Amino acid sequence: MRWFWIDRYVEFEAGVSATAIKAVTLAEEHLHDHFPGFPVMPNSLILEGLAQTGGLLVSQRHDFMRNVVLAKVVRAKFLLPALPGDTLTYHAKIENLSKEAASVSLTSHIGDRLQAEAEVFFAYVDDIADGQPLFPREEFLAWLRMLRLFDVGRYPDGRPITSSLVPHPAPPLDESAPAVANGTISPAAHSHAGEQR
Repeated sequence: MRWFWIDRYVEFEAGVSATAIKAVTLAEEHLHDHFPGFPVMPNSLILEGLAQTGGLLVSQRHDFMRNVVLAKVVRAKFLLPALPGDTLTYHAKIENLSKEAASVSLTSHIGDRLQAEAEVFFAYVDDIADGQPLFPREEFLAWLRMLRLFDVGRYPDGRPITSSLVPHPAPPLDESAPAVANGTISPAAHSHAGEQR
């Protein structure tokens, strides 16, 4: 099982900044133990959500082809508890980017209130991983789609973000074949499927 600590991106400007959201709900088992009778989202998981928001921002600079890991938390400050029913808005901004690492500033808000702030460093671990991806490419691409990164992501000039990881599907062979794009069947294909039953 993979742990996702963001629900989706709402803004993503390549090489600059990204904003994601995370809904805190009682459906998450860890809240029942942290703390019994007073459920609070653990700060370590909030920091992980912030790191996922910033880590994918850094990874996109290299077309998601380099392995990026959280290397150092320079500082982290938590100002408010995150309770069930809260929606955390994570914001990541690249402060410095080099061939070896990236410095990213992070904030978390509940509504208009600052909930947390942090500064972190990400490192590239291509040599350690022998050039292999940390996740299977298909699984990683599915995660990016679930987070709606390609729906909201833009380059600074306004063009939509693309990646060499995204396959370009061939058009259907004929009109009766289901039209598949980005791993989903088009609405028109759904209506054809109903007619064939």
